[in-house]
Amino acid sequence: MVLIIGHRGARNLWPENSLEGFRHTRDLGVDAVEFDVHLARDGELVVIHDPSLERTTEGTGPVADRTAGELAAMGVPGLEAVLDVYAGTSIELHVEIKTDALGRPYEGLEKRLLDVIGRRRLEQQAIVTSFVPEILETVRRLSPPQRVLASLDRRSTELFGGLPAALDRFAVIGNCMIAVEKGLLADSLDLCLRRVGGEFLGAWVPNDAGDIAQWLARPIRQITTDRPDVALALRRQL
Repeated sequence: MVLIIGHRGARNLWPENSLEGFRHTRDLGVDAVEFDVHLARDGELVVIHDPSLERTTEGTGPVADRTAGELAAMGVPGLEAVLDVYAGTSIELHVEIKTDALGRPYEGLEKRLLDVIGRRRLEQQAIVTSFVPEILETVRRLSPPQRVLASLDRRSTELFGGLPAALDRFAVIGNCMIAVEKGLLADSLDLCLRRVGGEFLGAWVPNDAGDIAQWLARPIRQITTDRPDVALALRRQL
């Protein structure tokens, strides 16, 4: 069975990375939810996709320039509040570590995240994800058993020198799941299945019914979608 992951709390149904969206996504019965973390000015972890505030809030400027309290007032939830939504469930938590407004890793973010995961005993439930191999290597160095996932799209694979080189780079991490943008994965599915294995492979983000149905029929672990309601209904039919 292909797992269904609500992307940014099902952003085509509710405001992305919002507590409202996370609650509704939980109640849909998804297998997993995906969301993004940045580091606020006061060292707290906050859940928002972009490194700046303009697209999804009424604020302006970098996320890192604001405290968690200031961000909460703009509708940006803290990580702890998001984890509270999923407390007591078995829903997988795909936590993507983002970079700052200049594209740099946040100093110490990995340890802060792992501390929260450990304190809440979420080691088996949480999967730490990133586009940046050095971030995932830091996670593994700090917590060797932690499950990790690498995200890839056409732009990031070009930076690695092509998809085979990108797969080589993440393979050295060991037992690293790979989620590939759906168009790139469609063009390279056989290669990815050979190199990664279906049990470690995912597609993002198919959103229309026909596309979702095709990916649900393929031998992969998961799909990450903005329309988990459609995906769940289609999977029940299958």
